[in-house]
Amino acid sequence: MDCRALVRSLRTEARRANERRLLVLAGDRDIGLETALDAVRASDDDSRVLDAGTGDSDSAADTDSTLVSTREVPGVETVEPRHASDLLGRTRRTVILDCHADFSPNAVGRTVGAVDGGGLFVLLTPPLDEWPDRRDDFDERLAVPPATVADVGGNFRRRFVGTLRDHPGVAVVRIDSDGNLVIERDGLTDPFPARERPAVEAPGTAEFPASVYEACLTPDQADAVATLEMLRNPNTAVVVESDRGRGKSSAAGLAAGALAAEGRDVLVTAPGYRNAEEVFARARAVLRDRGMLADGSPNADSPRLLIAESGGRVRFADPPEAVDLLASDPPDALLVDEAAALPVRLLSDLAGGPPVAFCTTVHGYEGAGRGFSVRFREHLAESDREVSAVRLDAPIRYAAGDPVESWAFRALLLDARPPVEQVVADATVDPDHTAGSGSLVYRALSPEDLLADEHLLREIFGLLVTAHYRTEPDDLARLLDAPNLRIRALCWQGHVVAVALLAREGGLPEDLRQSMYDGARVRGNMLPDVLTSQLRDVDAAIPVGQRVVRIATHHAVRSRGLGSHLLDEIHEEFAHEMDWLGVGYGATPDLLRFWSANDYGVVHLSTTRNDTSGEYSALMLRPTSDAGQQLHDRHADWFADRVRGLLSDPLRDLDPDVARSALRATDADPDTDRSPADWRVVVGASYGAGISAVSPGAFRPLAVAGIVDDLNGLDADEERLLVRRALQCHDWESVADELGFVSKAQCMRAFGDACKPLVDAYGTEVALAERDRLVGDETTE
Repeated sequence: MDCRALVRSLRTEARRANERRLLVLAGDRDIGLETALDAVRASDDDSRVLDAGTGDSDSAADTDSTLVSTREVPGVETVEPRHASDLLGRTRRTVILDCHADFSPNAVGRTVGAVDGGGLFVLLTPPLDEWPDRRDDFDERLAVPPATVADVGGNFRRRFVGTLRDHPGVAVVRIDSDGNLVIERDGLTDPFPARERPAVEAPGTAEFPASVYEACLTPDQADAVATLEMLRNPNTAVVVESDRGRGKSSAAGLAAGALAAEGRDVLVTAPGYRNAEEVFARARAVLRDRGMLADGSPNADSPRLLIAESGGRVRFADPPEAVDLLASDPPDALLVDEAAALPVRLLSDLAGGPPVAFCTTVHGYEGAGRGFSVRFREHLAESDREVSAVRLDAPIRYAAGDPVESWAFRALLLDARPPVEQVVADATVDPDHTAGSGSLVYRALSPEDLLADEHLLREIFGLLVTAHYRTEPDDLARLLDAPNLRIRALCWQGHVVAVALLAREGGLPEDLRQSMYDGARVRGNMLPDVLTSQLRDVDAAIPVGQRVVRIATHHAVRSRGLGSHLLDEIHEEFAHEMDWLGVGYGATPDLLRFWSANDYGVVHLSTTRNDTSGEYSALMLRPTSDAGQQLHDRHADWFADRVRGLLSDPLRDLDPDVARSALRATDADPDTDRSPADWRVVVGASYGAGISAVSPGAFRPLAVAGIVDDLNGLDADEERLLVRRALQCHDWESVADELGFVSKAQCMRAFGDACKPLVDAYGTEVALAERDRLVGDETTE
């Protein structure tokens, strides 16, 4: 059998079963590409390979085949690997992924789902025996200074090659040194024929038009649309879950179009607009088919807006903007697509508005953080909303049991899970640290350990997925091959209950430090980069540290101290070989309290919000040497000094509880030195009849110091008042309204009362004498 015949056989079998097949052409790149294009063309006279690559969904829908490569081929739709996300939500008969120059696991995750039932996914690879030891552009990105590409491992590729050689439905053709094609595996499985799709009908209770249900391809999809009808009712929430390729976004789009046709305003949000393109495509089709799509909707000026003749609309906003719109321009219904790729805090904010649907991929490239499935689902269940849930199991693009889908899940660990609850439910921290079968075991895990134990690898990666809302296939390669990363875990009776991913940072040579200071980006050195380039500390990248990139505790044993215990073990291990331990994350009060309780101190708050999470980032350090202590102290002291300007300008909208928690987590000695004139104003506003407006700057250092020092006499409400008025400079009326005062005058009196502990603690002789005089006057009166 030659390669053309093999491709025909693979296609014939794939069509018969409505499945997909994977073809690997391993060897010379030019021969592999020529063979792939020739075999694909010859295997199906109807397939067309067009020169498109425009990224426009309508034109791309007419394209049968796509090449994903750094090399452009005339007459072929070619997409660069870094733009492979253009294929998300689209279908192709054939996708050819060139793995020679820039093999990114993300590109595999983005492209494999674009292949339709009966289609072919083709990988062009180096010789499989040699591939793990080769290095390409992706490895260059893993080579974090001071490491070089020679330090990058080949473990991910070694495991990846193993899946290609033994998974059903994968054909392997070797291109030998003479250019001959040798079929090593034919990939044929002799599957059962595909079953007929069951008919889809509108339920008897349907409120949406029958045509909306007729557009559904499976009963699962119709059930999802019927459940989404709940968005017509107040105080409701709908959760739609599915694996990739089940049609959840299409169902959401059908419902959005039906709601807009009724005259309702539907707001759609997702991590990025590309995630919501299918929602808009289906909503547009509903309105167009009903003759209700208004002229010019959408147009070049507003591609993210559909307007219905009824006055309804479907509009898109990024997640932080969507939260703001819930108050400023509230919609009638909210659709959140790829909800698991958003942090829990943001999901909670989005749940506070109109009827809302959260649609998410359970296992898939888009992100499947169990913050959604565990923590947020609990939050939603405890709310006063009527919650309905629906799950789509039947694939739409291909038949259930498709071998290429199960291969992708296995190769990229898209379905990795933490241990089941029952086996770790009794895990606790042993205060005596005694050994024994029931004790926690601290483990330093090497990539070789993980490769040798697939179960361990899946538990580790499954826990890391729960820790972060945007864990990607590239992260698996980093875990196994990046020279700057280390893995530390706590195990209970052989199962992982907590894991931390650490990144070595700093220790950079002088030339790199200077280039960083001059604005160059140095990969993988986040904390030194910020301290050097933004905060202008030319020596910040000299000390060497370990940054906690991710930390996760199994959800069944949270709040038992396991995360803190893991951090203590890490500190004990690295205290004598590193200068600092550090972390950077989206700041929330709970997280700031957690890291502060583990002796990490705030040295910086970012001045811009993360586009997806809507949070400002906190950078924290825990010194482990004299050099690390000096680095921490100079930045903590400077943060305590400059935070007054930060809060009154770029961080003026920072949540006051985040500001309070950040200040409490700052290990510094703030300056409270004020002039006699300033002290008389402060004392007058607190103990007398003075007003703060005549010298607002006099109060700011004192407010910072009081919160940093956790001053006795200041309660939480008084700290919020100091943050909003003294530090963020909000006007009295808005502060009074936000903090629940009945009037501006009451708010001003409370502010004066909040300043009394500041006078008592930091007042000079002049200040205390003025206080005593005013108190004496009050007593006399």
